[in-house]
Amino acid sequence: MQQNRCDWCVNSEIEMQYHDTEWGVPLHDDRKLFEFMVLDAFQAGLSWKTILLKRENFRRAFDDFDPVKISAYTSEKIEALMQDAGIIRNRSKIQTTVTNARLFLELQAKYGTFDKFIWQFTGGKTIQNAVENMSDVKATSPESDAMSKELKKLGFKFVGSTICYAFMQAAGMVNDHKKTCYRYNELNP
Repeated sequence: MQQNRCDWCVNSEIEMQYHDTEWGVPLHDDRKLFEFMVLDAFQAGLSWKTILLKRENFRRAFDDFDPVKISAYTSEKIEALMQDAGIIRNRSKIQTTVTNARLFLELQAKYGTFDKFIWQFTGGKTIQNAVENMSDVKATSPESDAMSKELKKLGFKFVGSTICYAFMQAAGMVNDHKKTCYRYNELNP
């Protein structure tokens, strides 16, 4: 029997796999949260499928998204990344990843975990949206606006409200699965 899914994922196996196993699942692991932060920044202006197809290359190139290692990247490492055809070779986004890694570590030190910091924007729980059609899904929310404003104030880059909202969807801070999608009820206890 075929599962009913959100419209956006049904055109490719990689998007369907991501939808079925990751998208919207509440995430509290700092390394994975940092990974989504990096990938959402690189996705700006591109399709999510493009990022998913290059995800393993990103993991390899960016030391499995280890913020400690990334925060120590030198200009030589940035130049090497600029030559890596397996990732998105955007100098600004690569440099931002290094800067954001340093700031991420500062937040970890201040709050104990990045998770404690980032989930404050939804009061520590998933916002359950009752989406009828994918066209009803918003690009931003008051929560993503607040997250964006705070992250920018702290010096983070590529953290506009739309990117923050996409991050919130990926990390399960909001449930934007359609009500008819089988994952909606699984993620709405």
